[in-house]
Amino acid sequence: MPKYVYGFAEGSKEMRALLGGKGANIAEMARLGPPIRVPAGFTVTTEACIAYLEGGGTLSGPLESQIDTALAKLEEETGKRLGDPSDPLLVSVRSGARDSMPGMMDTVLNLGLGDEAVVGLAEGTRSDRFAWDSYRRFVQMFGNVVHGIDGMLFEQAIREAKSARGVSLDTELETDDLRLLVARFKHIFEQQTGNEFPREPRDQLTQAVAAVFGSWNGARAIEYRRLNGIPDDWGTAVNVQQMVFGNRGERSGSGVAFSRDEISGGPTPSGDFLLDAQGEDVVSGTRDTAGLDQMAKLLPEAHAQLVEIVRALERHFRDMQDVEFTVEDGTLYMLQTRTAKRPPHAAVRVAVDMVEEGILSREEALSAIDAAKLEVLLHPSFDPDFEFEPLARGVPASPGVAKGKVVFTAERAVEWAARGEDVILVRPFTEADDVAGFDAARGILTSEGGKASHAALVARGMGRPCVCGASALEIDLEEREMRIDGTALAEGDPIAIDGTSGAITVEDVPLVEAEMDRYFRTVLGWSDEFRRLQVRANADRPADAEKARRFGAQGIGLCRTEHMFLDEDRQPKMREMIMAAGEAERRAALAELEPLQQADFEGLFAEMAGLPVTIRLLDPPLHEFLPRVEDLLAAIERRLVTGRESVGRLEGELRRVRELEEVNPMLGTRGCRLGLLFPEIYETQVRAIVAAAVAVRDRQGAAPKLEIMIPLVAFEAELAAMRELVERVAAEAVEGIATRPIAFEVGTMIELPRACLVAERLAEHAGFFSFGTNDLTQTALGFSRDDSEGRFLTEYLRRKIVGRSPFETIDTEGVGELLKMAVERGRRRRPDIGLGICGEHGGDPDSVAFFHSAGLDYVSCSPFRVPIARVAAAQAAIAEARQA
Repeated sequence: MPKYVYGFAEGSKEMRALLGGKGANIAEMARLGPPIRVPAGFTVTTEACIAYLEGGGTLSGPLESQIDTALAKLEEETGKRLGDPSDPLLVSVRSGARDSMPGMMDTVLNLGLGDEAVVGLAEGTRSDRFAWDSYRRFVQMFGNVVHGIDGMLFEQAIREAKSARGVSLDTELETDDLRLLVARFKHIFEQQTGNEFPREPRDQLTQAVAAVFGSWNGARAIEYRRLNGIPDDWGTAVNVQQMVFGNRGERSGSGVAFSRDEISGGPTPSGDFLLDAQGEDVVSGTRDTAGLDQMAKLLPEAHAQLVEIVRALERHFRDMQDVEFTVEDGTLYMLQTRTAKRPPHAAVRVAVDMVEEGILSREEALSAIDAAKLEVLLHPSFDPDFEFEPLARGVPASPGVAKGKVVFTAERAVEWAARGEDVILVRPFTEADDVAGFDAARGILTSEGGKASHAALVARGMGRPCVCGASALEIDLEEREMRIDGTALAEGDPIAIDGTSGAITVEDVPLVEAEMDRYFRTVLGWSDEFRRLQVRANADRPADAEKARRFGAQGIGLCRTEHMFLDEDRQPKMREMIMAAGEAERRAALAELEPLQQADFEGLFAEMAGLPVTIRLLDPPLHEFLPRVEDLLAAIERRLVTGRESVGRLEGELRRVRELEEVNPMLGTRGCRLGLLFPEIYETQVRAIVAAAVAVRDRQGAAPKLEIMIPLVAFEAELAAMRELVERVAAEAVEGIATRPIAFEVGTMIELPRACLVAERLAEHAGFFSFGTNDLTQTALGFSRDDSEGRFLTEYLRRKIVGRSPFETIDTEGVGELLKMAVERGRRRRPDIGLGICGEHGGDPDSVAFFHSAGLDYVSCSPFRVPIARVAAAQAAIAEARQA
């Protein structure tokens, strides 16, 4: 028969999978002994929880028997008996998952009280008021937690009791008031459940344990697990612990303490404290708490002991601690300890301080940091001291905050920004031709899409705050108006968004600029010492490249040249090229674009002189640079109605758009197929690239390590033809402008499953592979990134068909296997082939760990994610070294 129940003396911190984090840490504190006092108790294991859930929601006979045995030992240890009318044992029943899930599951305090036991408690403590206050708390909590009764029914009864007494605080209610409240609470219980309040303490315990187990599958716990990647099959433990009372008068109290400042990470312990209160009063938010400095004045001895203990626990657990404590009549008791959750800026300070204090090694400190959360340190944020109520929330798609005036088109964003206005671009969703608006806007807000939508990807790449999928927004583009829950905002009205939390507000929230302090710089320096993977940035403009260098990028892993064509002053020239009647007209239009592209490349190369720069030749379908059919038809109709202007040019554009229009453009005429059908486009780009490299070499003495990448290759012959074009045009371009050639490498973007399968043959013509994991994920899974987010992928996540979005974290079992296959086959043919990844996965810590294990040479990500990738790459190397 499995052992389902462990006394605190039987456990240790190594048993967290079985006892949960809380049970394991309570057991560890009990093992440490004085001066740490831990109330006695036992833990019902996570395995018992899984058995309960799988068994239809009933406690098995063997489990009930083990609880009886453990309870008997607890009664013997404490010298008290559950339900004893003269001196009753009271217990708390608390959840305790393997990983901390604060506030997500249920707790019951003061269990064991009844009409007889309350009299014994009053006599034993010489306080009628304390006993009846404990009783009313128990009935209230038991009804709410175990039977799901609306807590507001109990709170309303308390408000009415205070009103009748003419007082404002719970603590001002007298014993008779509390007796009446207990009776009223029982009446509420009977009305809501149809049953009397349970009198037998053992029955109360069974119901409470079952309720805590059941709360594992509560809506808030499920959502928390989804957001934090906690498996559903872990279950929660239940901790049954002797009650100690912080509500026994002016020498008692309860609180939460942190071994360091929980906001800044500074070395001084911090926390919340309430005199004459139980722990639930502290964490519920119903009473205003005081700081530990106030505790030092009211209970100086207990405070001094608390500070000594939290520091000792930090040294023992070798991490910042978050403890719950109670002072009962001057005696301090420790109820639990756990690793403290802290914001990113506090996390990096704690890591550095603990290394400098000799508590942790650099490897241990780095491993304790949540790399995914570091990006927020690089963006401005809302002032945390400014309180506001969000108007709505969406998906936090790109970190940082932005304030500005609402605009509904990219054109307006560019126009208003040019006259000095800060704007927020608001759209139902965004498209490729909105990029100029992204560049002009301070932030982007959409009513559709998710973290992998076009808006999110482009915003992260540009470092623009973005909130996507704010479904509460009703956007009327014709009227240039948006409505949120009855609030109407017109173009020009102010709005603010927080891409870190997803909050949307019309309040003028002050902003706080981010600074990379010495702690963050130190952590990044350590990371660079340990990591093997290089970290590059995806950057399309000189400003992006400068930002990338500032954040420690070792080159550019992806320059998307199509973004250069989308700038406002270039779109007309690009359209002329596409609308050209033949090759001659097309080359003439390209001749006007060539010097503009060269200037762009020179800016990038100047920032990255001596470092690798990977330029991807034009990739998207040509029709993306043209107006939409719907817009052209509307414009033609307007001109026909007025009769003032000719429609000939518009009709010509409409014919050309329809000629280029494709049913599935993602798999249509794009990538290297463009280069094969319209070689003059790639020829123009190669000449601009080479001329820019020569110009920067002549000015600065060093050119970048140039890499020219051919996109969307599936066949060996495609790559061979494109390589020949690049080498031929580059040689011709250098002849007239330089006495010595420009060194460069030609490679390909691996973004199709077939490319992975034939990687050995592709490697004959490629000096490097760069895995475009965004498109590789789409083509391998058959998922449209833009169509799956917010539609079926949401349901897939809910039903656990996929654990996480494959566009956020690499699908290791499918896409990852294709990548590893390409790595192995490519290196078999060319051992020195360069291998990297340039999709958004390059900034995801879990994906970075996979890329490290797969043997890639570098990852590339948006500039603001470079520090994340640096830390994640170090963590991957440290983890590998530990396993060796």
